[in-house]
Amino acid sequence: MLISQLQVSNLRNLSHVELTPSPRINLLFGENGSGKTSLLEAIHMLGLGRSFRTQQYRQVIQSEQSELLVFAQIDAQGTGEPRPLGVSRSRDAELKVRYAGESLGSAELASLMPLLVINSDTFDLLEGSPSIRRQFVDWGGFHSDPGFIRLWRGFHRVLKQRNSLLKCGKIDARVRALWDAELVAFAEPLTELRAAYIEALKPVFEEILAELLKDVRVELRFSQGWDSKRPLAELLEENFERDLRQGFSSSGPQRADLRFRADGQDAAERLSRGQKKLVVSALKLAQGALFYRQSQRACVYLIDDLPSELDERHCRQFCRFLENSTNQCFITCVEPGLLSRVWDADTPVRLFKVEQGKISQSAAPGEHDER
Repeated sequence: MLISQLQVSNLRNLSHVELTPSPRINLLFGENGSGKTSLLEAIHMLGLGRSFRTQQYRQVIQSEQSELLVFAQIDAQGTGEPRPLGVSRSRDAELKVRYAGESLGSAELASLMPLLVINSDTFDLLEGSPSIRRQFVDWGGFHSDPGFIRLWRGFHRVLKQRNSLLKCGKIDARVRALWDAELVAFAEPLTELRAAYIEALKPVFEEILAELLKDVRVELRFSQGWDSKRPLAELLEENFERDLRQGFSSSGPQRADLRFRADGQDAAERLSRGQKKLVVSALKLAQGALFYRQSQRACVYLIDDLPSELDERHCRQFCRFLENSTNQCFITCVEPGLLSRVWDADTPVRLFKVEQGKISQSAAPGEHDER
């Protein structure tokens, strides 16, 4: 169990709501616009200090209020001893985080409560920009190795400085050599951690995908952002004049990508819409499964409108994977219907009706709760 109590204030149409979620499966149902996705947004704010829907916090905070607040009791390490976590965002985007009486930074917060989101935007993993796939890889790197965030921050700091120098149009050769050396010093170990994560993820992904999509094999390939047969330092030197003309660095981890091949072709072009849904679903399930194998800790899954993304058969299979995990899940839907019936009798399930920003616990057909 991660979240045992949850309170949300002043977030969109949620003036003040409280709920006691199940440690496993939580179904949030109600009409469109009732506040279901806003509740997922609140949990995302609790775990990462930001929304997954917008970067404009003025849109998230209720118009007459100066800040939003999400408070919870969480058991981050699975010790059975929940501790208080509070996250607030003000209109000027100031973030305040307090956990067990101490202030935390954004990286410490993200490590405390690992979150995975599955919604319509998740399908951009196949069709969207490389930056979306780098975020996917970096989630795994961050949660797999405690040194990842230091390398990631260091690399982006040096990359920003190098690009600033390139935009100036002139760089002293000795200064460039120093920045290039420092960039390589961060880039190479960062890339090694990214590649190691994908290698660990591949068999888990393939195992889950084989259950969801039996007739198609999808291959994951990590592209590090430069020719793997050549040293990055050599490429930085060789491409310097071009980088100078363009005003940015053309080789390095900032160009990394994750590529998908199905039957020897680009999966985004080869697969149907339905097959793509299953591939990205398998990716997200694999991330949670690998995280548990590596840390013996559960994730929180935020799944928005699951029935609209998968047909009934695959929805049942997807739910079976969630049920066999230890993760805590918050799943939205318009009508609970199928989702209230697919779970085993001993799986702790709670239903919450969301209506005009109000949340109330609801009994499911054949309700099976741990209480």
